[in-house]
Amino acid sequence: MLREIEADLDVDQPIGGLSTGQEQIVQIVAAVGTGARVIVMDEPTSSLSVRENDHLFHLLAHLKQRGITVIYVSHRLEEIFRLCDTVTVLRDGRRITTEKIADTHPDRVIHQMIGREIVSQTPRHLSRPPGDEILRVENFSSPGKFGNVSFTLRAGEVLGFAGLVGAGRSEVAQALFGLDETARGRIFVRGRELPLRSVSATLAAGIGLLPEDRKRLGLVLTMNCRENTSLATLNRLLRCGFVRRREEQSLVHRYADRLRVKTPSLESPIAGLSGGNQQKIALAKWLARQCDILIVDEPTRGIDVGAKAEIHQLLDELAGQGIALLVISSELPEIMNLSRRILVMRDGEIADELERKDFSQANLLRLMAGVEISSS
Repeated sequence: MLREIEADLDVDQPIGGLSTGQEQIVQIVAAVGTGARVIVMDEPTSSLSVRENDHLFHLLAHLKQRGITVIYVSHRLEEIFRLCDTVTVLRDGRRITTEKIADTHPDRVIHQMIGREIVSQTPRHLSRPPGDEILRVENFSSPGKFGNVSFTLRAGEVLGFAGLVGAGRSEVAQALFGLDETARGRIFVRGRELPLRSVSATLAAGIGLLPEDRKRLGLVLTMNCRENTSLATLNRLLRCGFVRRREEQSLVHRYADRLRVKTPSLESPIAGLSGGNQQKIALAKWLARQCDILIVDEPTRGIDVGAKAEIHQLLDELAGQGIALLVISSELPEIMNLSRRILVMRDGEIADELERKDFSQANLLRLMAGVEISSS
């Protein structure tokens, strides 16, 4: 079954040891292997590399030839227009329209999805010079994950991290946050060296992490919206061991309103929210803590274009306020639009650094894959 989509995975390896992208591949393989006549794929490429995407698209063409029906749920319109014969648009739980792909176009679909036009513009923070150096990483390594990673980050700057799935981007982010017991190297925040492998020291230094897998690592799904939002700020809300509830509610309402979170109530279970609103709550948690450095891993993974535009605008606003952002994204247009500089990782090391004037998908793909990309 793995060979059918050319997935190079050890069948005896525990699922817990796989990356998010590799887990996604296993789920796709399992669905295809059942021999079903109708297969529903919900955001199947959300964590796949370019090469893995191509394998999946080839497999879908093969399934179509065999007469299998595929219902393909995705927010990536380029995939919808590449793969699908018809498109159905849903908004707020209702069907807006169903049209043949040949009779519509991406801008029309976006308008149907969100009910308004989205205007793409250059982030405002790029018009301002970044501030002083706030983070310096030297010779950062973790055996078997990444090695010799060095970079700097300035206040008000968005530094992008690009790379294929498995390149080591998320592993670097987690190690910076103190979650890797084998990490070695040196980290300086405002010129002072930060102890490694200590989440409490990282938090005290003003660093926050929005992880790639929000459901497993970014949120507590058994808690409600209020509890998730205040989770990283509880030590500041305590009095004699009890949470000052009125102060907590005021804090949570302030950031939920700022991020325009759509929920019946802040007491509603977080598990019942859409992916976009879950991501907003996960981000609000760190805004409430007022971090100076925010590591954001796949900030718009699996959310609709409307919520994606809102999160892009918010990240731009945060940079404009002087917060230093390290943004990891597999979507090249996203990372090119948001970033002032991009570090490209390959095989656990930094392959190169690109300034904004050198940004192009061809340049990034060439560095990510370690091959020359033909201009044709």
